Amino acid sequence: MRTAVEVVGIMSVAYAAAINVCYLLLWPLARRGMKKTIRRRGWAWHQEALSSPLTPGVSVLVPAFNEESVILDSVASLLGQRYPVFEIVIVDDGSTDTTAARMIEAHGLHQVEPAPRHLLQYEPVRELYRGGSPIDITLVRKDNGGRADALNAGLDLARHPYVCVTDADSILDPDALTVMMRPVQEDPERVIGVGGTVRVANSSRVEAGRVVEPRMPVGHLARFQVVEYLRAFLYGRVAWDALGALFIVSGAFGLFRRDVVEEVGGYWVDTVGEDLELTVRMHRHMREQGRPYRITFAADPVCWTEAPADMATLGSQRRRWHRGLWESLWRHRSMLLRRRYGAVGMLALPYCLVFEFASPLMEAAAWIAFPIGIGLGVIDVEIVFAYIVVAWLFGTVITLIACGLEERGYRNYRRSRDLGRMFVAAVFENMWFRQLVDIYRLQGVWDIARRRDGWGTMKRRGIESA
Repeated sequence: MRTAVEVVGIMSVAYAAAINVCYLLLWPLARRGMKKTIRRRGWAWHQEALSSPLTPGVSVLVPAFNEESVILDSVASLLGQRYPVFEIVIVDDGSTDTTAARMIEAHGLHQVEPAPRHLLQYEPVRELYRGGSPIDITLVRKDNGGRADALNAGLDLARHPYVCVTDADSILDPDALTVMMRPVQEDPERVIGVGGTVRVANSSRVEAGRVVEPRMPVGHLARFQVVEYLRAFLYGRVAWDALGALFIVSGAFGLFRRDVVEEVGGYWVDTVGEDLELTVRMHRHMREQGRPYRITFAADPVCWTEAPADMATLGSQRRRWHRGLWESLWRHRSMLLRRRYGAVGMLALPYCLVFEFASPLMEAAAWIAFPIGIGLGVIDVEIVFAYIVVAWLFGTVITLIACGLEERGYRNYRRSRDLGRMFVAAVFENMWFRQLVDIYRLQGVWDIARRRDGWGTMKRRGIESA
């Protein structure tokens, strides 16, 4: 017992040191990437993109299941996009509420005959509606098959060469599509995927389907998710993009070249992490074919989303994310530590396995071993205390750096009270919120062990304007 406790204690300290070193190595990459983003923002290119006849069209795909409370706001934000050629494809995945009826009534849609290309597999399409607006709107009504299945149907019915995927509970900034397409216009031959930034919209001011004044949420759970998202996107994904190893294009806001998605078979329906799995599969496909490509990240375009405001919904979400991570890692395990797959195989996937999937397991082992070690006299209380303080300080510094990147690059939160709440959330997130998330992720591991599937419940309240 004493030996086991000593081994676990040493491994926990080594693990914490290793993950902190990784964060330190990512920091200069994130800082350089954000400086480049800020520097390029002043270049005059928006008008060229909007006026050029060569600007490619985009199909915006929105899967929807029982989204009656948010669907009209989401579509309103899409109709306000300042982009010359795009269509909106709403895929009603067997909703049992008034999602479809509200769309048909609000936008004057009329029924037409479906004309799918049958390139991808998905549940049968029952009805198709179009029209009613200067912007092309298509409403697809199909049998329920899940989010990935709905996206496959949308891809099969999309009419433009690029597809932008977003959620029905999300609101895009007016220039989101234009900025998202910039990497494509700069490098059309190689760019096959672009990830955008996702932020928490809870308690922000929303008018006519647009977030006009971002605010820190009223609820504590949503506040912690604000700083968590800043760390994930402005710190993590900017840095991984600089390495050419962006391993996930968020399902809440991502853009793809449609022909490549069709080449790889569309979304995999046997996972709850379809966005991660598709991104990794596209890396794999292009590497195995020896074709030059880029999957990149654009920090500027922002998608505002509703974050879980209660613990049950948050727990369901994080358990699902952890299961999706494992399903993707297991399916593409042959890519791990293979030079053939570049930085994704050599760096990104091993990082996901060791520091993302295994993290809650190591945390749990440490919290079990330390009290036992103290009781047996193997571990000093001072060492445990120092370990906790150092881990908290380092995590807080990393989160504050991410908040600093937001403040320097965007300054979305103008009110002093919001900045104060952001600072408090950054400090206290590492005291209990991350431990709470680790508990949910451990439950996700248990779900994997007993082969549980399904999405769980996701309660929608709608993005309430402050």
